Amino acid sequence: MIIQENGITMELVLEEGKSARLTYCSALNKPQNMFIKDDKRYTLAELQVSGFDQQDHHGNKHTGSSPSLLMTYSGHNDYRNEMGRKLEVTQSYNDLELVSHIQFFDSIQVIRTWNEVKNNSDKTYPIEYISSFCLTGLSLGSDMARDIDGVVYLPHNTWQGEAQWKSYSLQELGYDVLNEFSMKRIHIGKTGTWTTSEYLPMGCYYNKTLDHSIVFQIETNGSWHWEISDIVGQLYLQLSGPTYQENQFTKILKPGETFTSAKAGVAFSSGEFESGIRELTKYRRMIRRENEDNEKLPVIFNDYMNCLMGDPTTEVLKPLIDSAKDAGCEYFCIDCGWYDDGFWWDNVGEWLPSTIRFPNGIEEVINYIREKGMVPGLWLELEVMGVSCKKVKEVSDDWFFQRNGVPIIDHCRYQLDFRNPEVRAFATETIRRLVEDYGVSYIKMDYNIDAGAGTDYQSDSAGEGLLMHGRAYQNWICDMFKRYPDLIIENCSSGGMRMEYSMLEMHSIQSVTDQTDYIKNSVIAANAATACTPEQAAMWSYPLKEGTEEETIYNMVSSMLFRIHQSGYLGQIGEKRLNHVIEGINYYKEIREDIKTALPFWPIGLATMHSEYIVYGCTTPDKIYLAVWRTCGEGKQVCNIPLDYINKLRNSDIDDNNERHILVECTYPKTKKTEFLYKSTDQLLQVNLESKTARIFEISFE
Repeated sequence: MIIQENGITMELVLEEGKSARLTYCSALNKPQNMFIKDDKRYTLAELQVSGFDQQDHHGNKHTGSSPSLLMTYSGHNDYRNEMGRKLEVTQSYNDLELVSHIQFFDSIQVIRTWNEVKNNSDKTYPIEYISSFCLTGLSLGSDMARDIDGVVYLPHNTWQGEAQWKSYSLQELGYDVLNEFSMKRIHIGKTGTWTTSEYLPMGCYYNKTLDHSIVFQIETNGSWHWEISDIVGQLYLQLSGPTYQENQFTKILKPGETFTSAKAGVAFSSGEFESGIRELTKYRRMIRRENEDNEKLPVIFNDYMNCLMGDPTTEVLKPLIDSAKDAGCEYFCIDCGWYDDGFWWDNVGEWLPSTIRFPNGIEEVINYIREKGMVPGLWLELEVMGVSCKKVKEVSDDWFFQRNGVPIIDHCRYQLDFRNPEVRAFATETIRRLVEDYGVSYIKMDYNIDAGAGTDYQSDSAGEGLLMHGRAYQNWICDMFKRYPDLIIENCSSGGMRMEYSMLEMHSIQSVTDQTDYIKNSVIAANAATACTPEQAAMWSYPLKEGTEEETIYNMVSSMLFRIHQSGYLGQIGEKRLNHVIEGINYYKEIREDIKTALPFWPIGLATMHSEYIVYGCTTPDKIYLAVWRTCGEGKQVCNIPLDYINKLRNSDIDDNNERHILVECTYPKTKKTEFLYKSTDQLLQVNLESKTARIFEISFE
């Protein structure tokens, strides 16, 4: 069965009496007369159940799993829905049924895949592993050795250092061709509730010979895993949610039960990593909940970063609210600390305003925000309860994650278990009070612990308890949006520690980082669009109390092609610096209509913490926007930015005589002299900046 949809060619082998196989999937056409050796190993899905033979010389690899190898094809559905073409392939073994879902998306080179296991028998089946996506033959069509022409991109992620991608050859990662197969695998994953504290649940495989990329994301707010290795002389890629081997996960599938894997989005494209990210950006917009926030992109002031830092009071907030309004902000969020009289870290959990911080009630400040024409917001960390919170003694232990019969504590907090209906009712009442009684329309939902492998209380395993909690939490969030359709909930986990698309499919905005150094913040900003759409990526602009005009401009540039998260003591930075903030916000309001549809690119490559120049751009059909930062160095230094590459990204129809002119303008700041030159013969933009300065450019075509 050959499928050609949206630039993707897929070959499925569906034969009665045999297992279903996925023998080809690429943005390239399948070469004619391609020989595939032992195609029974090209499994469409891997499923390992306890007690079944893992029929492979596999080591720790998730190959040769059973009963997936014993499954036989029993039928498929092929139809269209509102997204595009949809395939559902069914296999069975005795009374165990495995359904593989493959969703295509019109005009996007991405598929979304997941697997579903149904137990139609009177037996139980302990599931140890189920893939979300499985593809063998990554380098089919290449004559080069598989350890030579493959490049793997790994998305390193940490607190205050999010979205730091690095590329490696397979040999640099320790993989060498030794035989038809190896025990060595390239694998990354995460166990715990901070889904992205070490890596984003993403990756990329690029084949240099074929000039073809596969960029993927696993969509889960808990544990996950992926691996690349080899089998029958070919590289394979497998993506999954939690596993028994890596994540302490077992699901006992009882008679009549169904279990669904995590979902995965997989982009296939010609060209390197960047082309796949552009396709994923389109996909992310299509799967995301429709909401006004991602249409209007309002400017948000948050009082935390390099500002109040968790110490709000009525007295200090009112001047900040005044200056935020004067600067052009449209939302004002009171961050952490509003619920406690002093040190709040281990007291969180009741979510009642401090009467010392707010003598006339927090409603006074919220009403003041509204009187100034801005939308009020509050910070919450609703999934935890501090060990010193009075409510801990009022509730039973089954409110919390437990392992080995005792509640789990991490960083002075208990993890609430959203499988518990009492927990969900408590959370719902908290949201009701904030929205209906206090008049809040924006919630910054933070999450600052990692509760580990999960909870084994009333669970088949700790990993299964974590997965079910995570899905219960997401269902609860969806219920809140149904109840309050205009409510905006920001996804935050110490910045980007849970920055993935099972959460961002629901939330309109993501706090990308907690980085307080504005130079390092720009490096994170430059790569943010790899992790989420630009209009969901909330980036800080926080002019320092004692700073310069160029520092203020640099801060603004870091947020202006994303979502502005403004902070800082704007009323105390002086008129000149404040004018740069006002100019930046006004310009942002002019271009934000483009940001919500623009596609990202990196003309000189992704940023690193050691880059002197970093450049991020986004393209629309009519215009290109470029943010250029110079992070360090002595004196002035030229950065060469190739614009012929930009033309290719736009898929423009430039004629052979190359008569189409490129117009380049520095659009922010207008009041500062900026040295730049466009060299038409070389199609090169040269930008000459001092150290620790930044600019926004617009590029248009005539």
